[in-house]
Amino acid sequence: LGEAWNFSEMTTCVTEDDSITSVSLSDITSSSSISDRVCVHWGCELSSSQTTAVFAAEDDLLENQFFIKTICLSAQASDEMHVIAVSDGVGESKPVPIATLRHCMPTVSFPALELMPPVTFSLCSGNGPVFISAQHIT
Repeated sequence: LGEAWNFSEMTTCVTEDDSITSVSLSDITSSSSISDRVCVHWGCELSSSQTTAVFAAEDDLLENQFFIKTICLSAQASDEMHVIAVSDGVGESKPVPIATLRHCMPTVSFPALELMPPVTFSLCSGNGPVFISAQHIT
């Protein structure tokens, strides 16, 4: 599912000589590459039957940004420690634990955790299910 941005709103600008003018946001961003960007939601489930999940960008020619947003524990998960690790496509990185979840703390949010595709998620401990939500921007 893609997200469309609407830049057709009008905004009011005050210039240096204190005059007020209305400018369309599409005029401001028409030369910017941000209007060409596509934001797609991505998600996966990790469990004892599927302990790893990989996000790989389809087109290596485009700039790819991948942001982890939320990792949460399912209500059906057992009350044990669940450890989720991640490794990205930069160099030969080892998996790094980024979340430790239990029923008393079932969710962790990341305001700006950016990784370079391909990104591999691993359920290192626990049986899950654990849900991962992310955004892919090209």
